[in-house]
Amino acid sequence: MPFSNAVSNFRTPFTKNRWLQVFLVGFLTIWLTTLFKTSNISNWVLENTLVFIFLGFLLLTYKKHQFSDLSYLLFAVYLAGHVYGSMYSYSENPFGYWLQDVLDTERNHYDRIVHFSFGFLLAYPMRELFISWYRFPSWVGWALPIEITLSVSGLYELVEWAVADVFFPAQGEAYLGSQGDIWDAQKDMFLATLGAILATTIVSILKRTLKIGTTTLTFPINRD
Repeated sequence: MPFSNAVSNFRTPFTKNRWLQVFLVGFLTIWLTTLFKTSNISNWVLENTLVFIFLGFLLLTYKKHQFSDLSYLLFAVYLAGHVYGSMYSYSENPFGYWLQDVLDTERNHYDRIVHFSFGFLLAYPMRELFISWYRFPSWVGWALPIEITLSVSGLYELVEWAVADVFFPAQGEAYLGSQGDIWDAQKDMFLATLGAILATTIVSILKRTLKIGTTTLTFPINRD
């Protein structure tokens, strides 16, 4: 079955797209597993608020605009990493503890991984959105994912502060996951932005090396 990327001149309808069906079933399985196995349902709900918003955006835009299979794969991987963190709270994540032992670090770095993946995994779909959907100039498609990653990261840190300190102080420590680091917010923003810079750099190198052109989706898409 064909697998589309941002410059592919086709999109496969959901009913015939086995890739997209696998991504959806796989993510929903992970998501429900984290819900049933979480030890802190209040923190799970808080952490997954943005997941509901994100999925709502993808569903509402699907009829008019459809991302490539590659972008949907990146979405699924990022969201899976996020909801896995919400299952335990980021600062108590078992994989983070495993890395802490292996790398002999002072803290659980799972939250850092997810913040980095926000920029690294979502920069490509953002570029696809600007180039293929809105037909922005190519240079805008390189710059905006980095700028938006930095802006959204800053906004998210403000939301974290408001949620943890103003609205839900009882869940504040688990939600923030700062683990006593006074520069936690700044480091999270830096890692997300670094991820976006690396992703756009890798895509740029691949485009130049493989001589991949840029296209816009001007064809009708059947979404039976």
